Amino acid sequence: MAFCKNGHLSLLLLNLLILILNTPQAIGCYTRIFSFGDSLIDTGNLLHAFGNAHLPVGRPPYGETFFSRPTGRFSNGRVVIDFIEAFQLPFLPPYLAGRGPEDFEHGANFAVGGATALNNSFFAAKGMEVTWTDYSLSTQLQWFKNLLPLLSNESDHSGIMDTSLFMVGEIGGNDYNHPFFSGRLTTGEVRSFVPFVIDAIASAIHDLIKLGAKTLVVPGNLPNGCVPMYLSMFRSQNYEDYDPQTRCIKWINEFSEYHNKLLVEKLHTLRELHPDATIIYADYYGALMNIFQFPDQLGFDEPLLACCGSHCPYNCSIHCGNEGSTVCAEPSTYASWDGLHLTEAAYKVAADGVLRGPYAVPAIAETCADIADIEHCIA
Repeated sequence: MAFCKNGHLSLLLLNLLILILNTPQAIGCYTRIFSFGDSLIDTGNLLHAFGNAHLPVGRPPYGETFFSRPTGRFSNGRVVIDFIEAFQLPFLPPYLAGRGPEDFEHGANFAVGGATALNNSFFAAKGMEVTWTDYSLSTQLQWFKNLLPLLSNESDHSGIMDTSLFMVGEIGGNDYNHPFFSGRLTTGEVRSFVPFVIDAIASAIHDLIKLGAKTLVVPGNLPNGCVPMYLSMFRSQNYEDYDPQTRCIKWINEFSEYHNKLLVEKLHTLRELHPDATIIYADYYGALMNIFQFPDQLGFDEPLLACCGSHCPYNCSIHCGNEGSTVCAEPSTYASWDGLHLTEAAYKVAADGVLRGPYAVPAIAETCADIADIEHCIA
């Protein structure tokens, strides 16, 4: 065993370092996590906004696999943020459920199911009938700005910002879901939204960095061409519309790839503007495509069907939690939980890919400099 040149570590100190590395404080060089986004990362905000009686996500079988009850997560169990909290922090509380700053000692989740990156005024100006809540990214960012002074008495809040991990997304998917599912706009019209969505995400990142954020994770869009709801609504008799290996709809996945391409380019620009910040692109698309390309290797027997729902096509004509819906026997073998959101097993695939790599550079787990320094000294 080699030691740093500046001194020799005693066996006692070495054991102490090992002990530290196995405590939540050392694994979590991040003392807090703050997340923004939509239903893919919401841990209960939408449920607290509207109550159990009005939302299927507040009724069984949501949450049955891990929590044994509905928690407001759009899944049978945990979502991505729950796995990224492998830094040994508690599950993130939804912001709207908090009673005071003491509830956010380890961070807060501002994500809301159905949220968009763009404000509702953007869609109204495009002639769309806005039927969803206006908990957009700018609203979530304002919630964070309201909370920050309550968590820190420092004028610049650097003590919190320096040691917090910020998850900015996934956000933007609903900016396309809402118009696509309405059936009132062409693909080209929805495609024209993408640069505006990217700019809204970039603006939020810029604001967070101005406030002092040092490490930000920015996920891209999912392969929506493999999502049961999209497969059902846009099913085609044209064989060429489908990828022969995955049976996903090609043009929808190409749309997601276009969003991700513009996002990656914008993040490159932001890194040049903010060289002191670490901005990580989380490639959910790449991580999840493994499920659809190699389902057997990952234990997914039914990657394209919804586990919870009912009837053809793709088992999503009756929404999960509504009367008449049924639940599959083994959710871990399905990628989709309710036709639009993922199962816990699929969320774990996405989280593992960005937490440990190779679907984030650097991998989130590699951003803890204190751990990296100790590993360098004890080689």
